[in-house]
Amino acid sequence: MNTSLSKVLVSLSFMGSLSLASCQSEGEVKRQQYVAEGFELYKSSCMNCHQANGEGMAKLYPPLAKSDFLTEKNKALVICGIRHGFDKPLTVNGQVYHQTMPGNSALKALDIAVLTTFLYNEWGKEKKITEVQEVEKALATCP
Repeated sequence: MNTSLSKVLVSLSFMGSLSLASCQSEGEVKRQQYVAEGFELYKSSCMNCHQANGEGMAKLYPPLAKSDFLTEKNKALVICGIRHGFDKPLTVNGQVYHQTMPGNSALKALDIAVLTTFLYNEWGKEKKITEVQEVEKALATCP
């Protein structure tokens, strides 16, 4: 999808969200905002390897869509991986991936919260916000 079309679609989606905002709870509006902002971070930081549809790239980069890795149990590990990367093999859906994933130490806890919210709402079967406090707690325990 070209950049201009992508921006138009995001704008239309946001305008549609605004018109529905009066019918939605404050928490739901915040969740939608996190998802939209997380999508923008995903496009700039993750999409090259994990692809627009989250299906990964062949046997180089693991899928996020239909992934057995994006679970509540692994959420702290995902958060740590976003910040610090992964340098050990990961097994996703029975496939071992050896490619190193670089971390992004420039991302603040709020950035990681919105990105994680997007990932888990899009492909992790969640419909809730990953709160900044949860990210900070996970980051404090990263290996």
